[in-house]
Amino acid sequence: MPSLLLPPVRLGRWVENFGARHGGTVLRVVEGALGGEAVDGSTFTVRLPFAAAYDGPAEVTALVAAVEPPRAWGVLLVRKGGFAVARIESGAVVEHKIGQRHVQGRTKAGGQSQQRFARRRDNQARQAYEAAADHAARILAGVPVGVVGGDRPAVEEVLADRRLAGLDVVEPWLPVPDPKRAVLDQAVLDAASLAIEVVNA
Repeated sequence: MPSLLLPPVRLGRWVENFGARHGGTVLRVVEGALGGEAVDGSTFTVRLPFAAAYDGPAEVTALVAAVEPPRAWGVLLVRKGGFAVARIESGAVVEHKIGQRHVQGRTKAGGQSQQRFARRRDNQARQAYEAAADHAARILAGVPVGVVGGDRPAVEEVLADRRLAGLDVVEPWLPVPDPKRAVLDQAVLDAASLAIEVVNA
């Protein structure tokens, strides 16, 4: 079940609304996260971004205060026809690159014609992944932590580049459409958001 990604400043209101819907909530700290259990048996779990563990008091304000992004981190989004990569330092995007590459769509032709289209499509995709890896290696040089998203096989292809071996990829996975600037901006916000899992009774 995908997590709800919520900016830290909105957590207080969210927890209040959850309690109002489900009859009040008791908070506790469980396995590095803030958990809540409502009167009706519904529960939620709030996890800090960047795979950080929470071990403070069972309070919303304390959890929000514990949100501390790394000094430098990155976002990498890859789909078959494009990519976006950003370097974030002290909360601001200091460098980014968005690239679009044409990748041949599938064809209904058969036989040799279909094989020729498939080879061309594979070559175009490989060139797109190589371009994404080149820019990612440059922009994310020395960045210890990254959040990624897009098309999983495409992302894995780019991350296989040995120049990105030092990048520690953490949750959440970002299921984004073709990367454009607005998509990248939202991805940066989502990457630094709290991840909430809800189980309704």
